[in-house]
Amino acid sequence: MITLALSKGRIFDETLPLLRAAGIEVTEDPEKSRKLILPTNRPQVRVVLVRATDVPTYVQYGGADLGVAGLDTLLEHSDVGLYRPLDLRIARCRMSVAVRADFDYATAVRQGSRIRVATKYTGIARQHFSDKGVHVDIIKLYGSMELAPLTGLADAIVDLVSTGSTLKANQLVEVERIMDISARLVVNQAALKLKREPLGQLMAALEAAVAAGEPA
Repeated sequence: MITLALSKGRIFDETLPLLRAAGIEVTEDPEKSRKLILPTNRPQVRVVLVRATDVPTYVQYGGADLGVAGLDTLLEHSDVGLYRPLDLRIARCRMSVAVRADFDYATAVRQGSRIRVATKYTGIARQHFSDKGVHVDIIKLYGSMELAPLTGLADAIVDLVSTGSTLKANQLVEVERIMDISARLVVNQAALKLKREPLGQLMAALEAAVAAGEPA
């Protein structure tokens, strides 16, 4: 049995066409089913639904043989026991710094001011500002990042940005792009040894599906 860990939402929806191209169809709709383990058209392949932040943990500790997770999640998670063979080029967005439109971020950074940064991506944020030599106080939040600068809790936020419409609606501006983000395939290293042939075939099929979807 091969177990694939996915999270509901954008990653699940954008992974389905790649699985379909690899000959795998999930046979139940997660939005209509209460099941957390979904069957596929292949008796030896199943999908488990977990929180996005839990995908690397399930794969790392063998609860799943492989999974799909955003690069942001993987960078915040220990890579121990994980093999990251493939950029699936789905769920694309970017990790950015944003501030209130009236906050002079460039001057604050240039003058060496200590700024307060709200984010749930504490590792990525800390590394980014450390590389720039900027002193920061990191404030960990789990939702509604845009509120932090508006209420005076923080000077800046580090968060995922897709279209930028949420920032604009809350009078925030994107001032620095940290990195591009996309979803990656991750594989349990022990499973790769024990199930080398079926996992290898699936990985090759997914790689071909990704390549077929890329513009020439």
